[in-house]
Amino acid sequence: MGKVISLVNQKGGVGKTTTSINLSASLAVLGKKVLLIDLDPQGNTTTGVGINKGEIEKSIYEVLIGESKIEEAMIKTKYKNLYLLPATINLAGLEYDFSEKSRNEKGFQKGEQLKIKLADIKDSFDYILLDCPPSLGIITTNALTASNSVIIPVQCEFFALEGITQLLKTIMLAQKNLNPTLDIEGVLLTMLDSRTNLGFEVVEDIRKFFKEKVYNTIIPRLIKLTEAPSHGEPIIVYEPNSRGSQAYLNLAKEVIERNGK
Repeated sequence: MGKVISLVNQKGGVGKTTTSINLSASLAVLGKKVLLIDLDPQGNTTTGVGINKGEIEKSIYEVLIGESKIEEAMIKTKYKNLYLLPATINLAGLEYDFSEKSRNEKGFQKGEQLKIKLADIKDSFDYILLDCPPSLGIITTNALTASNSVIIPVQCEFFALEGITQLLKTIMLAQKNLNPTLDIEGVLLTMLDSRTNLGFEVVEDIRKFFKEKVYNTIIPRLIKLTEAPSHGEPIIVYEPNSRGSQAYLNLAKEVIERNGK
């Protein structure tokens, strides 16, 4: 059975999309069949694996509102073992659409639609990764309900722990009301600038706070990591011998090891 993992942080700019793309690609390189689902209306994950948004006919939006089957919207990327369920700006209207459906359809569960859709294809993949938007609205609620666990990317900067409390409250609410088995898969430290002491102080604080949940792998702050998505390539393809590529391969190995598969 495939494991569904959400990458969540309501704070933007923490490396969530970068991690979604590169962790997915690294798991695929290590022989795992991976479905990457773009749940951000901006669609940066979609572009980041080389898909032209202008050519998308069906996306996660059409799947969630019931206009398309998940298999029809899924795209086989040019990378072995890696599939994508793309996003377009239409996804920004999901909250409104779901509110309308809730009013008009008795028993419509607006927080469980993604879980329902994924049930048909979950066993076809080893991992399904969900790149969530930087907010805690209906899209993220659907992701948390559908997921087995969450990865929390945390930037190595002064305000790193600010906002994490709110995120943990949201995860606990999801556990209580929607998904009692939801677990924190791991906390990933991102954008470490090794030239400053501050970054390492933040690493220490996060490790104290989350203990063994923190991955050993730390993602460095690198220009190549920010360049790669603009070329529609994961770092493992764009710059295979870089520190960024090695970091995400190491992270993928940790994820596989923690899951025993």
